[in-house]
Amino acid sequence: SFLGILAAYTTLLLVLGFLLCWEKQRLYLHWYHKILVLIMIPFFSLLLWILLTYWKDRWLTIGLSLQILAPYVHLSSISVMVLLSWPVAFYLIHLEGEARMRRYQITSNERRRNTCCSMLTKLRALQVAVGVPFFFILLCLYVVPFGTYSPCLQEKEKLAPKPNFFGHRGAPMLGPENTIMSFEKAVEYGAHGLESDVQISFDGVPFLMHDYDLRRTTNIKEVLPDAARRHPSLFRWSFLTTLNAGKWFSDVKPFFRMKPLSEDDKERARNQRIAKLTDLLAIAQKEKKLVIFDLNAPPSRHPSRLSYIHLVVRVILDSKIEQHLIAWLPGSERRYIKSKAPGFQHVGTFYTLQELADENITRINVDYKRLYYNGLREYKAANISINLYIVNEPWLFSLVWCHSIHSVTTDNIEVLNEMNHPYYFMTPNFYLFLWIFMDILSAVFIVSIFRFHWNLCCFLFYPTEASSASLQNEVVEIMGIPAPFPEREREPPSSKAVVPEIVNETTISTVHPTDDIGQPVPTEPAFEPIQAPTSEANREATLQTVLPTLEANEPTVPSVEKPPPET
Repeated sequence: SFLGILAAYTTLLLVLGFLLCWEKQRLYLHWYHKILVLIMIPFFSLLLWILLTYWKDRWLTIGLSLQILAPYVHLSSISVMVLLSWPVAFYLIHLEGEARMRRYQITSNERRRNTCCSMLTKLRALQVAVGVPFFFILLCLYVVPFGTYSPCLQEKEKLAPKPNFFGHRGAPMLGPENTIMSFEKAVEYGAHGLESDVQISFDGVPFLMHDYDLRRTTNIKEVLPDAARRHPSLFRWSFLTTLNAGKWFSDVKPFFRMKPLSEDDKERARNQRIAKLTDLLAIAQKEKKLVIFDLNAPPSRHPSRLSYIHLVVRVILDSKIEQHLIAWLPGSERRYIKSKAPGFQHVGTFYTLQELADENITRINVDYKRLYYNGLREYKAANISINLYIVNEPWLFSLVWCHSIHSVTTDNIEVLNEMNHPYYFMTPNFYLFLWIFMDILSAVFIVSIFRFHWNLCCFLFYPTEASSASLQNEVVEIMGIPAPFPEREREPPSSKAVVPEIVNETTISTVHPTDDIGQPVPTEPAFEPIQAPTSEANREATLQTVLPTLEANEPTVPSVEKPPPET
């Protein structure tokens, strides 16, 4: 939270500094702020590099989410663009009105030509910087479905059956992992198979344990704290069976979205012990469930270091479980396995198609992130059965379902089992209808918004004779633009009226015709003379009063020059 606040504050400083530089204003930064900016920019650059380097899996997950969410992101983005069109239209029309006023000042006031030209260029640049990206993004959103692929855009008849579940270490959100309670919970919620991790005790007993020490899932730190960091395979089974493997589960919430346990389940979890491989095989044999496991090699000084695979195969065969219920995952000594247990289903990992064909393997167990970016279509085309791990989120399971994957390994079996159809599923015809409808509706709204702001701008800068001063003032408040017209009442200009231009700082005198003897002949004046302003401010105010009248009555009267004195 502290770093987030610093990042937001530093970003605000940079944005304000950029805007001040754009307006050619001097930056008044406190030296605290200067030090903060100099420290935070390198720090967050380093942090971003670390995230890009070590969180590659997270970025891959974001890419996968776009596959299933692409149609909804597209439709939502069009709605966002419609909402953004109001401030964008207001800003663009505001700049257009101000640019027209600046351009008029260029033609009417030579003294401010250079300043107005520079300001006019800046206004046009702002219009391009705001308008071009907005309309480019809008155009891309209108045509993006032509290049969008989402596996959940398909007909209902082509949707594959729901993938099967392998309980990852049982059901670790419902019971302590790799315990009898966890596996029974997985069976209760409809698991197709049970997944686990097998290690060999020092006296040759295969047991279920994932970690390379006993601290996380047992009470070894209370029983034997000095040996808490030792490898589990270096303990004898007689000692392992005395450890409690479930008390930690009732005290610690291992998953963020884990539902609270009932009191009965909490009491049952507190009494769990480390399970043997034969316990898992007994449950699988009784419930007719597949068993798949990772077999961890013992440490180098272990007595079964060279024979642990033979030992595990012998234990499986002695359990009398049906051989087709064993999905053999370890890649070592497959020829020995096939000779001793020909009924085992051999499962590969991320093998090539040629390696799978050579080993006669038709099922693979791989990480979903690697598979989606490497060879999913090739495996499916070769009729390879695919199991993906670890799939916990409903949106990810929906993506797997739409891709016609056969099975997944999951921790969240309770939630995924309740899904009857994939999330974000949509038929192509329905998406086509929404696409066309949203495009037409958004175009109408955006055009109407721009037209509304344009009418306001035209009314403000080019009012009609019937427009009232109060309504103009209201528009000025809405638009936020300084009104170019004075508050006083204006009379409609006459076609015969001639408005003299103020030259220098003197008033043009009315020239009267004279008779033969040099006496002036009285005539009716063509217009009322305007008194010369006595200061620079009054002269500018008079100019602002006269200029809109000249623009409204085209063609304008050219500048009146002072005639030379008659002889």
